[in-house]
Amino acid sequence: MRDGGAVGDTLGNTGERKGGGNVTEQDKPTSGIRSMNSVLSTLRVLEEVAVRQPIGVSELARATQIPKSSVQRCLVTLQQAGWLRVVDREQARWGVTMKALAIGLRGAGEQDLRDLAAPVIKRLAAETDETVQLGLRDGEDYVIVATEDSKQVVRVFLEVGTRVPLRATSAGVAIMSRLEPADVDELLKHELTEFAQAPVPSSDELREEIKRTARRGYALNVSGWFRPHVASIAAAITDSAGRPMAGLTLAVPQMRYDSTQEESLAQLVVAAADEISKLISSA
Repeated sequence: MRDGGAVGDTLGNTGERKGGGNVTEQDKPTSGIRSMNSVLSTLRVLEEVAVRQPIGVSELARATQIPKSSVQRCLVTLQQAGWLRVVDREQARWGVTMKALAIGLRGAGEQDLRDLAAPVIKRLAAETDETVQLGLRDGEDYVIVATEDSKQVVRVFLEVGTRVPLRATSAGVAIMSRLEPADVDELLKHELTEFAQAPVPSSDELREEIKRTARRGYALNVSGWFRPHVASIAAAITDSAGRPMAGLTLAVPQMRYDSTQEESLAQLVVAAADEISKLISSA
Protein backbone atom coordinates (compact mmCIF):
# COMPACT_ATOMS: atom_id res chain seq x y z
CA MET A 1 0.00 0.00 0.00
CA ARG A 2 1.31 3.46 -0.85
CA ASP A 3 2.00 5.87 2.02
CA GLY A 4 -1.14 7.96 2.20
CA GLY A 5 -2.97 5.61 -0.23
CA ALA A 6 -6.59 4.59 0.19
CA VAL A 7 -7.50 1.53 2.24
CA GLY A 8 -7.90 -1.50 -0.05
CA ASP A 9 -5.54 -0.11 -2.72
CA THR A 10 -3.32 -3.22 -2.47
CA LEU A 11 -0.76 -4.74 -4.82
CA GLY A 12 -1.07 -8.03 -6.69
CA ASN A 13 1.83 -10.39 -7.36
CA THR A 14 2.35 -8.91 -10.81
CA GLY A 15 3.25 -5.46 -9.46
CA GLU A 16 -0.09 -4.04 -10.57
CA ARG A 17 -2.81 -2.63 -8.39
CA LYS A 18 -5.89 -4.73 -8.09
CA GLY A 19 -8.43 -2.67 -9.90
CA GLY A 20 -5.98 -1.58 -12.63
CA GLY A 21 -2.98 0.73 -13.05
CA ASN A 22 0.74 0.29 -12.40
CA VAL A 23 2.67 1.62 -9.40
CA THR A 24 5.12 4.25 -10.55
CA GLU A 25 8.26 5.48 -8.81
CA GLN A 26 6.80 8.99 -8.89
CA ASP A 27 4.08 8.06 -6.39
CA LYS A 28 6.41 7.54 -3.41
CA PRO A 29 8.49 10.74 -3.52
CA THR A 30 5.34 12.84 -4.05
CA SER A 31 3.86 11.52 -0.83
CA GLY A 32 7.15 12.04 1.02
CA ILE A 33 7.49 15.62 -0.18
CA ARG A 34 3.92 16.37 0.85
CA SER A 35 4.55 14.99 4.34
CA MET A 36 7.77 16.98 4.70
CA ASN A 37 6.04 20.20 3.66
CA SER A 38 3.35 19.55 6.26
CA VAL A 39 5.97 19.11 8.99
CA LEU A 40 7.79 22.28 7.95
CA SER A 41 4.54 24.26 7.94
CA THR A 42 3.68 23.00 11.43
CA LEU A 43 7.10 24.00 12.77
CA ARG A 44 6.79 27.41 11.12
CA VAL A 45 3.44 27.96 12.82
CA LEU A 46 4.93 26.96 16.20
CA GLU A 47 7.79 29.44 15.77
CA GLU A 48 5.48 32.30 14.84
CA VAL A 49 3.16 31.65 17.78
CA ALA A 50 6.13 31.64 20.14
CA VAL A 51 7.28 35.03 18.84
CA ARG A 52 3.88 36.74 18.43
CA GLN A 53 1.66 35.16 21.12
CA PRO A 54 -1.20 35.59 21.71
CA ILE A 55 -2.09 35.41 18.02
CA GLY A 56 -5.09 34.41 15.89
CA VAL A 57 -5.40 32.28 12.78
CA SER A 58 -5.74 35.17 10.31
CA GLU A 59 -2.64 36.94 11.60
CA LEU A 60 -0.70 33.67 11.56
CA ALA A 61 -1.73 33.02 7.97
CA ARG A 62 -0.46 36.47 6.95
CA ALA A 63 2.79 36.10 8.87
CA THR A 64 3.58 32.62 7.53
CA GLN A 65 1.95 33.00 4.09
CA ILE A 66 0.24 29.66 4.69
CA PRO A 67 -3.47 29.23 3.88
CA LYS A 68 -5.79 29.69 6.87
CA SER A 69 -7.15 26.16 6.56
CA SER A 70 -3.62 24.73 6.73
CA VAL A 71 -2.72 27.01 9.65
CA GLN A 72 -5.79 25.78 11.54
CA ARG A 73 -4.76 22.14 10.99
CA CYS A 74 -1.24 22.92 12.23
CA LEU A 75 -2.63 24.61 15.35
CA VAL A 76 -4.86 21.67 16.19
CA THR A 77 -1.97 19.22 15.69
CA LEU A 78 0.30 21.28 17.97
CA GLN A 79 -2.46 21.57 20.56
CA GLN A 80 -2.99 17.80 20.59
CA ALA A 81 0.77 17.32 21.02
CA GLY A 82 0.80 19.69 24.01
CA TRP A 83 2.83 22.50 22.42
CA LEU A 84 0.10 25.13 22.02
CA ARG A 85 -3.04 26.18 23.87
CA VAL A 86 -5.91 28.58 23.28
CA VAL A 87 -5.29 31.59 25.53
CA ASP A 88 -8.30 33.65 24.42
CA ARG A 89 -11.34 31.57 23.46
CA GLU A 90 -13.46 34.58 22.52
CA GLN A 91 -11.03 35.69 19.81
CA ALA A 92 -9.45 32.25 19.22
CA ARG A 93 -5.93 33.41 19.98
CA TRP A 94 -3.12 30.97 20.61
CA GLY A 95 -0.02 30.76 22.79
CA VAL A 96 2.70 28.26 23.67
CA THR A 97 2.58 25.94 26.67
CA MET A 98 5.30 25.25 29.22
CA LYS A 99 6.26 22.16 27.21
CA ALA A 100 7.65 24.38 24.46
CA LEU A 101 9.70 26.38 26.96
CA ALA A 102 11.02 23.30 28.76
CA ILE A 103 12.05 21.56 25.54
CA GLY A 104 13.65 24.75 24.26
CA LEU A 105 15.74 25.16 27.38
CA ARG A 106 16.85 21.54 27.36
CA GLY A 107 17.75 21.76 23.69
CA ALA A 108 19.74 24.95 24.16
CA GLY A 109 21.67 23.97 27.26
CA GLU A 110 20.95 20.29 27.88
CA GLN A 111 19.15 21.29 31.05
CA ASP A 112 15.83 22.74 32.03
CA LEU A 113 15.07 25.93 33.89
CA ARG A 114 15.10 24.26 37.28
CA ASP A 115 18.62 22.94 36.74
CA LEU A 116 19.82 26.36 35.60
CA ALA A 117 18.23 28.18 38.51
CA ALA A 118 18.87 25.66 41.32
CA PRO A 119 22.24 27.04 42.54
CA VAL A 120 20.92 30.61 42.51
CA ILE A 121 17.75 29.65 44.36
CA LYS A 122 19.67 27.73 47.01
CA ARG A 123 22.04 30.65 47.55
CA LEU A 124 19.20 33.17 47.91
CA ALA A 125 17.42 30.90 50.41
CA ALA A 126 20.63 30.52 52.41
CA GLU A 127 21.32 34.28 52.39
CA THR A 128 17.84 35.16 53.66
CA ASP A 129 16.86 31.98 55.53
CA GLU A 130 13.46 32.27 53.87
CA THR A 131 11.55 30.27 51.26
CA VAL A 132 12.34 30.93 47.59
CA GLN A 133 9.96 29.92 44.81
CA LEU A 134 10.51 29.69 41.06
CA GLY A 135 7.52 29.78 38.73
CA LEU A 136 6.72 29.91 35.03
CA ARG A 137 4.12 31.93 33.19
CA ASP A 138 1.70 29.70 31.28
CA GLY A 139 -0.71 31.99 29.47
CA GLU A 140 -2.86 33.70 32.12
CA ASP A 141 -1.54 31.38 34.85
CA TYR A 142 1.54 31.08 37.00
CA VAL A 143 2.90 27.62 37.84
CA ILE A 144 5.36 26.83 40.65
CA VAL A 145 8.14 24.63 39.26
CA ALA A 146 10.74 24.69 42.07
CA THR A 147 11.09 25.75 45.69
CA GLU A 148 13.82 25.98 48.29
CA ASP A 149 12.23 25.96 51.75
CA SER A 150 13.35 27.96 54.73
CA LYS A 151 14.94 25.99 57.56
CA GLN A 152 12.91 27.92 60.13
CA VAL A 153 10.03 26.23 61.99
CA VAL A 154 7.46 28.74 60.73
CA ARG A 155 7.84 29.10 57.00
CA VAL A 156 5.87 29.65 53.81
CA PHE A 157 5.00 26.53 51.86
CA LEU A 158 3.56 26.14 48.37
CA GLU A 159 3.64 22.82 46.51
CA VAL A 160 5.49 22.42 43.23
CA GLY A 161 2.90 22.24 40.48
CA THR A 162 0.56 24.76 42.13
CA ARG A 163 -1.21 26.78 39.43
CA VAL A 164 -2.77 30.16 40.17
CA PRO A 165 -3.88 33.11 38.05
CA LEU A 166 -0.97 35.34 37.08
CA ARG A 167 -2.68 38.27 38.78
CA ALA A 168 -2.84 36.37 42.09
CA THR A 169 0.91 36.42 42.76
CA SER A 170 3.61 39.01 43.29
CA ALA A 171 5.69 37.16 40.69
CA GLY A 172 2.81 37.47 38.24
CA VAL A 173 2.67 41.21 38.83
CA ALA A 174 6.44 41.39 38.31
CA ILE A 175 6.07 39.52 35.01
CA MET A 176 3.23 41.78 33.85
CA SER A 177 5.31 44.86 34.71
CA ARG A 178 7.74 43.80 31.96
CA LEU A 179 5.07 43.18 29.31
CA GLU A 180 3.84 45.59 26.66
CA PRO A 181 0.71 47.55 27.70
CA ALA A 182 -1.38 45.79 25.04
CA ASP A 183 -0.38 42.39 26.46
CA VAL A 184 -1.33 43.53 29.98
CA ASP A 185 -4.70 44.74 28.68
CA GLU A 186 -5.25 41.32 27.13
CA LEU A 187 -4.49 39.56 30.40
CA LEU A 188 -6.72 41.85 32.46
CA LYS A 189 -9.66 42.25 30.13
CA HIS A 190 -11.51 39.38 31.81
CA GLU A 191 -12.33 40.33 35.39
CA LEU A 192 -11.66 37.68 38.03
CA THR A 193 -14.28 38.16 40.73
CA GLU A 194 -13.23 35.48 43.19
CA PHE A 195 -10.37 33.03 43.64
CA ALA A 196 -9.73 30.64 46.54
CA GLN A 197 -12.78 32.16 48.27
CA ALA A 198 -11.04 35.51 48.48
CA PRO A 199 -12.07 38.85 46.93
CA VAL A 200 -9.96 39.82 43.95
CA PRO A 201 -8.56 43.31 43.25
CA SER A 202 -10.06 44.97 40.20
CA SER A 203 -8.14 45.29 36.94
CA ASP A 204 -7.71 49.02 37.56
CA GLU A 205 -6.16 48.34 40.97
CA LEU A 206 -3.85 45.78 39.43
CA ARG A 207 -2.78 48.22 36.72
CA GLU A 208 -1.72 50.71 39.38
CA GLU A 209 0.26 48.02 41.19
CA ILE A 210 1.89 46.97 37.92
CA LYS A 211 2.98 50.59 37.37
CA ARG A 212 4.46 50.79 40.87
CA THR A 213 6.27 47.49 40.29
CA ALA A 214 7.73 48.72 37.00
CA ARG A 215 9.06 51.88 38.70
CA ARG A 216 10.81 50.13 41.59
CA GLY A 217 11.89 47.01 39.65
CA TYR A 218 10.24 44.40 41.89
CA ALA A 219 6.79 43.42 43.14
CA LEU A 220 5.84 43.68 46.79
CA ASN A 221 2.88 41.99 48.45
CA VAL A 222 2.44 42.18 52.22
CA SER A 223 -0.44 40.05 53.52
CA GLY A 224 -2.07 40.14 50.10
CA TRP A 225 -5.54 38.97 49.16
CA PHE A 226 -4.43 35.56 47.85
CA ARG A 227 -2.07 34.62 50.69
CA PRO A 228 -2.88 36.51 53.88
CA HIS A 229 -0.15 36.62 56.54
CA VAL A 230 2.56 36.21 53.91
CA ALA A 231 4.92 38.91 52.68
CA SER A 232 6.53 38.36 49.29
CA ILE A 233 9.06 40.13 47.11
CA ALA A 234 9.32 39.03 43.48
CA ALA A 235 11.20 39.84 40.29
CA ALA A 236 10.73 38.76 36.70
CA ILE A 237 13.04 36.38 34.84
CA THR A 238 13.47 37.01 31.11
CA ASP A 239 14.39 34.82 28.15
CA SER A 240 17.17 35.44 25.62
CA ALA A 241 14.97 37.99 23.80
CA GLY A 242 14.28 39.94 26.99
CA ARG A 243 10.68 38.70 27.34
CA PRO A 244 9.42 37.94 30.86
CA MET A 245 8.70 34.22 31.11
CA ALA A 246 9.22 33.31 34.79
CA GLY A 247 9.37 34.77 38.25
CA LEU A 248 11.44 34.45 41.42
CA THR A 249 9.77 35.03 44.78
CA LEU A 250 11.07 35.43 48.32
CA ALA A 251 8.19 34.44 50.63
CA VAL A 252 8.28 35.42 54.32
CA PRO A 253 5.71 34.86 57.09
CA GLN A 254 4.32 38.30 57.91
CA MET A 255 5.04 37.77 61.61
CA ARG A 256 8.75 37.73 60.72
CA TYR A 257 8.77 40.34 57.96
CA ASP A 258 10.65 43.55 58.75
CA SER A 259 9.70 46.35 56.36
CA THR A 260 12.96 48.17 57.08
CA GLN A 261 14.73 45.33 55.25
CA GLU A 262 12.60 45.62 52.13
CA GLU A 263 15.22 47.38 50.04
CA SER A 264 18.07 45.03 50.94
CA LEU A 265 15.93 41.92 50.40
CA ALA A 266 14.60 43.27 47.11
CA GLN A 267 18.13 43.86 45.84
CA LEU A 268 18.99 40.22 46.56
CA VAL A 269 15.86 38.97 44.74
CA VAL A 270 16.38 41.19 41.70
CA ALA A 271 20.06 40.23 41.48
CA ALA A 272 19.16 36.53 41.64
CA ALA A 273 16.45 36.90 38.96
CA ASP A 274 18.88 38.79 36.71
CA GLU A 275 21.49 36.07 37.20
CA ILE A 276 19.02 33.37 36.14
CA SER A 277 18.02 35.46 33.11
CA LYS A 278 21.67 35.65 32.05
CA LEU A 279 22.08 31.90 32.49
CA ILE A 280 19.08 31.33 30.22
CA SER A 281 20.49 33.67 27.57
CA SER A 282 23.85 31.93 27.58
CA ALA A 283 22.47 28.36 27.72
